[in-house]
Amino acid sequence: MTGRRDGTLDGVRLLVVEDEARLATALQRGLQAEGFVVDVAADGPTGLDMARHGGYDAMILDVMLPGLSGYRVVRQLRAEEHWLPVLMLSAKDGEYDQADGLDCGADDYLTKPFSYVVLLARLRALLRRGAPQRPAVLTAGELSLDPARRRVTRGDTEVELTAREYALLEYLMRRAGQVVSKTELLDHVWDAGVETAPNAVEVYVGYLRRKLGRDLLETIRGAGYRLAT
Repeated sequence: MTGRRDGTLDGVRLLVVEDEARLATALQRGLQAEGFVVDVAADGPTGLDMARHGGYDAMILDVMLPGLSGYRVVRQLRAEEHWLPVLMLSAKDGEYDQADGLDCGADDYLTKPFSYVVLLARLRALLRRGAPQRPAVLTAGELSLDPARRRVTRGDTEVELTAREYALLEYLMRRAGQVVSKTELLDHVWDAGVETAPNAVEVYVGYLRRKLGRDLLETIRGAGYRLAT
């Protein structure tokens, strides 16, 4: 492995998960020219599988992907205690969109269109920092959620949740005390591009209330839901 004048090391292995073929190809060629070894995945499930087993040093991950969104990919990796450094790419440039990416477990967030020079600088910084530390346990009142262990407890009692229930609760806990709209929940908890029943949010909120208690999750008429702190 040899050093380059910009500090990049030849042989560093990167995974690019991007469904826009032209962008994926441009990233692969550009990064290979910098000395990186680069693999590409074009959808969420393939990217998740490669990230789990590929022995990569870092991943560049798009948000809007077929099969599984980038949010779901990185959330699943962190749930499995896989701390591969992740640089998330998205056309969404709002402050809450960036916060969502970081809250899901990404280490950095870059909006499209982006400067290739800036992307390289961010990537080098990510590689210097190495794998992130295990995230802190989320708490709201007597409710706690451990993202690393995917463990939910209320008081001293562990609560068994399905994958969808867990994802919904995690998102609400990261917004504890705030009103979260149904549209926001559909965008971030359900997979993009997959047809979802209009009442899906209400159904899963009902499931959570039955398992956790009705007092924890409040309906704000015409606005959404709020998890008590």
